[in-house]
Amino acid sequence: MRARYDGLAEWYDERFGADAPPHQPGLLELLGTGSGPCLDIGCGTGRNFDSIRASGRSVVGLDFSIDQLRRARMRTDGPLLHGDAAALPFADGSFDTAITLWTSTDVDDFGAVLREAARVLRPGGVFVTYGVHPCFNGPHVVYEDDGRRIVHPTYRQTGWHTDMPWWAEDGIRRRIGMSHLTLADYLNAVIRSGLVVEHFEEPAGYDIPHALAVRARKL
Repeated sequence: MRARYDGLAEWYDERFGADAPPHQPGLLELLGTGSGPCLDIGCGTGRNFDSIRASGRSVVGLDFSIDQLRRARMRTDGPLLHGDAAALPFADGSFDTAITLWTSTDVDDFGAVLREAARVLRPGGVFVTYGVHPCFNGPHVVYEDDGRRIVHPTYRQTGWHTDMPWWAEDGIRRRIGMSHLTLADYLNAVIRSGLVVEHFEEPAGYDIPHALAVRARKL
């Protein structure tokens, strides 16, 4: 099966990584300091590898797009694996830390991704998920030039959306679409993973939250 991001890696890197700050807002604080390998689930082109290293950990990246992994190789000499985030190719309890960033909108079953992350963590292991805010960033939301956002009553229409009239012609969503979870679905997926939530964050950068992040731990 062809990965949704295949053929877009160079464009994606230039669009979202070229002028981006070295660390996404709040990510280092959510990770905290640590050591050993950190699994980056859905690592894409490796945008967050510097944050993993800055926390004291080493990078293990996994993505379903070989095209994205080729770009990620430019950012690490550590292990990079081609694989499915909902069926991780690792034994139970393989990692002390795992992260997944901006993946909830790109996978068919985000709950399965979270359960797999929990499975491969050791007891006491840290997990961070960081991505689209279900309330204020999704197929139901229109971004206005003055900073306002218009939320349409399609918020409860979950699942895969292939087109919305307000999506930019040159944007990522026109190219691959977008999966949507309600806030309740998102939070329940975290709870059902079996991980214990330690902290919720709406990272800075927008007056209206753009992202939602969670730090959790495996007991």
